[in-house]
Amino acid sequence: MRRISTLAAIAAAVTIAGFQHADAGLLGMPMGLQSAIQHIKFERPTLAPMAYTEFCLRYEDECRSRMTFRGGPVRLTEERMADLKEVNRAVNGDISPDRGDCNDYAVTKRHELLDRGWPARALLLSEVVVSDGEHHLVLVVRTKSGDLVLDNLTSQIRPWSRVPYRWVRVQMPNNARLWATVAGRGV
Repeated sequence: MRRISTLAAIAAAVTIAGFQHADAGLLGMPMGLQSAIQHIKFERPTLAPMAYTEFCLRYEDECRSRMTFRGGPVRLTEERMADLKEVNRAVNGDISPDRGDCNDYAVTKRHELLDRGWPARALLLSEVVVSDGEHHLVLVVRTKSGDLVLDNLTSQIRPWSRVPYRWVRVQMPNNARLWATVAGRGV
């Protein structure tokens, strides 16, 4: 019975998150379509990647839920974009491929942005599959203008819909321990 209650709570969280809309969009397009193109749509609850579960066991503070009383995606200002570029560049340059993997890059970028005051609800880890079939972890930053991807395989920060990956799953904005599959876009 407890398991059913937990699954019901997860399903409710996913449903609520799925109804969040973007404030900004592409000109001339219906708002619902703009949101679907610019923001990841959460589908159904799923398990977190095993590497993330192990990470949370080791670094519990990084995975704890942070209370969110309001808000959705953040407003992308010049200062915030400068933060993203600086953190992406610094982390990509500081971690050498022989010392770390994509998990190290993604969680370090998230940690650095949290330290700079970014809200946890806007910094979501996401699992994707790259062209050679390998699973890969990236950081998705949810802004009102759209979801952006910080990735150790490129220095460019790109919209989620313009990266050449197949999307597998993503953290939920309201609870970092909950993950959902990604609807509507696979490469």
